[in-house]
Amino acid sequence: MSGPVTSIDAPVDDEQGPAATAPTVQRFPSRMADVGGMAVRRALPRHDRRTVGAWCFVDHFGPRDDGLMQIGPHPHTGLQTVTWLLAGEALHRDSLGSEQLIRPGQLNLMTSGAGIVHAEESPTGRRGEVHGAQLWVALPEETRHGSGGFEHHEDLPVVGAGGLAATVLVGEYAGVRSPARTDTALVGLAVSGTGAGTLSLEPSHEHALIVLDGTYAVGDEVVAPGELAYLGLGREELTLEASAGAHALVLGGEPFPDRLVMWWNFVARTKAEIAEAWDDWEGGTDRFGPVASELDRIPAPLLSDRG
Repeated sequence: MSGPVTSIDAPVDDEQGPAATAPTVQRFPSRMADVGGMAVRRALPRHDRRTVGAWCFVDHFGPRDDGLMQIGPHPHTGLQTVTWLLAGEALHRDSLGSEQLIRPGQLNLMTSGAGIVHAEESPTGRRGEVHGAQLWVALPEETRHGSGGFEHHEDLPVVGAGGLAATVLVGEYAGVRSPARTDTALVGLAVSGTGAGTLSLEPSHEHALIVLDGTYAVGDEVVAPGELAYLGLGREELTLEASAGAHALVLGGEPFPDRLVMWWNFVARTKAEIAEAWDDWEGGTDRFGPVASELDRIPAPLLSDRG
């Protein structure tokens, strides 16, 4: 469930507001979007909050009982995709030759580098409940023009926090590190459990909370699915009170130093880079290789639609 970003989400000429320099709880509504016929809640990007650390995109899809994922081959540049499921299954195929089924509790991480193509679909004959999130991480200057890569991780570290448990998706938390690749200082936690718990945070990172199921109270603020709670910089800990069966993502990282230009499935620094990627995809150059998928290749929108 990856993209596409539109001019509603991230106008090309828009400037991101600075990171809050002190702890805060700023609640932003997600935008409903359609991806391959499936309704998603898009928490990032938005015109008034483009990134949290290097995290630059979050789509929350489901839960739905008739989930059918049919996202044909499409390109990416300048980013990593991070896929996490609470229910259902999804099959990933990419231009590196990867073919990987992902199930709840497992992590797929794909690094685009200068360019990669992938498709995401339900396994053959599989319809049923699907629920999860796909996120993008903006690559830094040092690696965004490099080679692509793909990783699948079935065993991720879990750290207890009172009545809650935090699965370390990426980065380091409480002295343990996820096996997933990171190119910037960031962390991604999947939080579950019922009741109260306190997470230790890195105060030099900005953080956000995205609820996938149930509710989480942060002080007097109660956050539910369909919102992003931006928590700012300077937090050494985060105390949460979770309803029964609740699930959430806690995302953090050092404020990203570069201004991003995001359009369709591309993360870049300039409009010229976007135009070059468009030319390469539509022109069928070697930059974007083939994918062994029976789904139709997704054409790029007209460049005049980029806003």
